[in-house]
Amino acid sequence: MYESNEEMMFTNARIEEIMYNVTFNPKTRDGDIVVNLSVVDKNNLDEVLELFRQVMYSGLSVCSYVKLFDEGETFSGYRVAPGKAGIATACSITIDGVFLKQGIPVRPKFGGIVQVKDRQPIRFTDMIRYDSTTIDPLEVLMSQELTSVKEMTRTGSGKVLANFREVPMTAKDDVDHTINRLLTAGFYGILEVGEPNTPVLGVDVDRDHMGVIITGGTNPMAAVQESGIPIVTKAIKGTLDFREMKKLA
Repeated sequence: MYESNEEMMFTNARIEEIMYNVTFNPKTRDGDIVVNLSVVDKNNLDEVLELFRQVMYSGLSVCSYVKLFDEGETFSGYRVAPGKAGIATACSITIDGVFLKQGIPVRPKFGGIVQVKDRQPIRFTDMIRYDSTTIDPLEVLMSQELTSVKEMTRTGSGKVLANFREVPMTAKDDVDHTINRLLTAGFYGILEVGEPNTPVLGVDVDRDHMGVIITGGTNPMAAVQESGIPIVTKAIKGTLDFREMKKLA
């Protein structure tokens, strides 16, 4: 019964619930983060990890840390099938959770696709509100083959997955401070921070608020999909102790 209720939960409620479970401290680099889980054929694992590495080191993911799960291992109720490998990667909701722990009220609004030109984000081209779907918007958009993440890593221009959040403008200094802490800890997933009461990448913000654009944690998976390699992605799969993850070198 619980699993059925969880499946029918709107994505915004699911995000708000799981962000409370984030205990990650950027200063000490320990605690739990939210992760996505990707499942691939073991025969493709090396190629997939190389694609992940390229995307992560292009700044198009939340961070460059991963945890691998072998066939037969279980994570958050999911058992990796024979012949498969699981890859846990940081989800952008980790950043929301860190904001929350710093006393910054954060409101997840939608996930979408951002057009990038010469490594500068230009505008959102597509978006799905979290309060209108029970499926992660970035999963939906990725399934429509609307991204060009690989092209972005090669040329600096393309379409990538991103998330839009709002925070009160009075929290601007705290937001800047927290982002700097996250950057120092290796979390570089902030694509754009808007000015108070000012649209960000073509999207209006509520009065007395400012927009924060966070890169999608599923951009590496989109690059794998663009390469024609089978991959199953389970977004917002659960929380994981950051100390169990290793930098993808």
